[in-house]
Amino acid sequence: MRDLCPQLELKILDPRLNDWGLPRYQTAMSAGIDLHACIDAPLTLEPQAPAVLIPSGIAVLMNDPHLVAFLLARSGLGHKKGLVLGQAVGTIDADYAAQIFISAWLRTPPGSEPLTIEPGDRIAQLVFLPIVRPDFAVVDEFGSVTE
Repeated sequence: MRDLCPQLELKILDPRLNDWGLPRYQTAMSAGIDLHACIDAPLTLEPQAPAVLIPSGIAVLMNDPHLVAFLLARSGLGHKKGLVLGQAVGTIDADYAAQIFISAWLRTPPGSEPLTIEPGDRIAQLVFLPIVRPDFAVVDEFGSVTE
């Protein structure tokens, strides 16, 4: 079985994370690490406006074809405030080594209250999962289906 707790390389690209909190699991049972909004000034998202890219201040190198990271909305912000990711789920491939950006979008109806994100707010989470990479056999017809 593959190592379920691999050590990954993490680059801190925004030194403010040293004050706000380095990426970590918030509890012993957390599925993902929270990502901060590494912005220089408050950012107001208007309902239904185009998604904006928010820097996370980190880069991660997994360097393993059997790992992937998924960028997900923090459930409380999505449910209570309407903040979701512009692409629903962001996929971070194992060989991606640049800064992770969070595509943020406010899903509330037009005319609803805007949402202001402050520098350092935790706005998304990064979850790491194993990946199966099957080989493919090109066929004209499928073999029998096992029930």
